[in-house]
Amino acid sequence: MVSISRRRLLQASAGVVPAVALGVRPAEAPSRAPVTTGVVPPQLAGFDQAVQKWIAERGITCAQLAVAKRGKILLARGYGSYTRAGVTTPVQPTSLFRIASLSKNITAAAVARLAQDGRLDLGTPVTELLGLSPKADPRLADVTPWRLLQHSGGWDRNVSIDQLFADATISAVLDEPLPVGLDDIIAYTTSRRLDFAPGSRVAYSNYGYLLLGRIIEKVTGQSYESYVRQTLLSPLRITRLQLGRSLAARAWPTEVTYDSKDTRKTVLNDDGAGVPRPYGGFNLENQLSNGRWVASAVDLVKWGFVFDAPGPVLDSTSLSRTFAVPETGVGSGGSWYGLGWYVRRNTLGSLNTWHNGSLSGTWSYLARILDGISYCAIFNRRAEEGSPEFDSIDPVLYAAATSVTSWPTTDLTPDYF
Repeated sequence: MVSISRRRLLQASAGVVPAVALGVRPAEAPSRAPVTTGVVPPQLAGFDQAVQKWIAERGITCAQLAVAKRGKILLARGYGSYTRAGVTTPVQPTSLFRIASLSKNITAAAVARLAQDGRLDLGTPVTELLGLSPKADPRLADVTPWRLLQHSGGWDRNVSIDQLFADATISAVLDEPLPVGLDDIIAYTTSRRLDFAPGSRVAYSNYGYLLLGRIIEKVTGQSYESYVRQTLLSPLRITRLQLGRSLAARAWPTEVTYDSKDTRKTVLNDDGAGVPRPYGGFNLENQLSNGRWVASAVDLVKWGFVFDAPGPVLDSTSLSRTFAVPETGVGSGGSWYGLGWYVRRNTLGSLNTWHNGSLSGTWSYLARILDGISYCAIFNRRAEEGSPEFDSIDPVLYAAATSVTSWPTTDLTPDYF
């Protein structure tokens, strides 16, 4: 089975392999069509058919899809249903899902806005901004918001550890009971050497985005959530986004349930109980500025409109910063990491930008491609051992987009905002 890595995603003008060529495994669930809600214009039926086939192949019980073009939401769909407290509810286009690392472009936009407003210099050392000691590694003084945003801060989870998922280790080293908090994670990491010299290369770092959330709070004197709502979401009338919570009992009323075969010892206390991994196998509250938001697909495509042109949230300078090539240059595959987005220049000279999010029990994907087209898909599970991979949703959706011969003109945005 061909696996499409994130670095190869969105080769939109270079000929993406269509979904039918990917050789996916047989369906894991019955092939009967799921319960569906929302609106699919006839011209966009190809999107709906492709997603229904894709989720059937993976046994996905809850999914969403939204498609937009040039600032108009054209398709909004919910697939499947979930049961909570004995009540079965169809997934709506506005149901909430954990979006994991799609949260990063929200955090990055918040930092860009602080710079836009003259409240933050992106070149200031993080040691000054957060009062961190460089005693364990003097190179920490070379870490800046720019480098945190572009994943060149010096931490490599493949070399040392992903600090956001190292609760038991941090608890043992600091001799602190579970659950560990953000201060514990920072104390543990600051006491250790970096994995590479800041700015010398790129390595995806959840911890870097944790620090960015702390910088937002330090500069503004507000909570991370409060600043994001007030400055980014409210001007767009996006109101459904919430910060997710680890326990199923604390899920938001319209939030789906999450599927996983994996069980782990809980990191929410010291009792050592085994739990479904989405519900205590990691501490969602600690993901905050890295991956804690829950949202719907229609919310996220509307959020994506922020990056189409200067507006009430980000000006032209901030947009240029968001998609700027980092000091490490363009990667070998022709893409780079900007501020919360993967970026690739297409043959028309414009930019394709995208990001996915992955946590046990969720997988999300948001892309902005040629001709003002954008789409978002969210699922209540991710690939696990024995299941087909999930990165193929990119060429599936791209193939659907390029197969449209006549785009609808009706705008669904007023129906949801």
